[in-house]
Amino acid sequence: MTFNDIFKSKFLENIAQASVSDMILALALAFVIGLLIFFVYRQTFRGVMYQASFGVTLIALTLITTLVILAVSSNVVLSLGMVGALSIVRFRAAIKDPLDLAFLFWAIAVGIVLAAGMIALAVVASVIIAVVLLLFGNRRPVSQPYILVVTAKDAAAEAAASALLKTAVKKSQIKSKTVSPGRVELNYEVRLLSENTDFVSALAEAPGVENVTLVSYSGEYTG
Repeated sequence: MTFNDIFKSKFLENIAQASVSDMILALALAFVIGLLIFFVYRQTFRGVMYQASFGVTLIALTLITTLVILAVSSNVVLSLGMVGALSIVRFRAAIKDPLDLAFLFWAIAVGIVLAAGMIALAVVASVIIAVVLLLFGNRRPVSQPYILVVTAKDAAAEAAASALLKTAVKKSQIKSKTVSPGRVELNYEVRLLSENTDFVSALAEAPGVENVTLVSYSGEYTG
């Protein structure tokens, strides 16, 4: 018997395939916990525009991870091939909210743990994570940040608008300034004194001010 014969008989053919009932149970639990992750994500979403496709991706990612781990755990050769295949894959989806990373890792971790047979750990840990995210993920900042865009004709109009803004809001911080012939555009991050936004109309009526826009945003400025 050659070394190749020993290698093939002891290594390649030694496949401990999971039973059908175990696979169905793991995938069913992955779907249920994936729904829980989707629900928590929808309840704690704080971005500007909600994307339902990301929530569906969390469910699918939980199922797919469970499927992959079930496959590679039963075949060493397949696991090596999977590592090689995933090493050349590049995912370029933009993650705008850091909290989205937590949901992605949560879905992946649940799939791995369920496929490994640690059902109690997956269920208990998911419940604890869900409670923590629901408690702290829904908390809003004390004062919601806004972006205020002011377009003025000249430096004098800019100074008048800035003076009026300081008396109308709790806090203002200039983020960018664009100057062109006969036009000055200012971007401020502002914190309002109250929900009243009448100061926007007052700014628009100030001499030399051409346009004023107030936009709510998530607190991340990418100027």
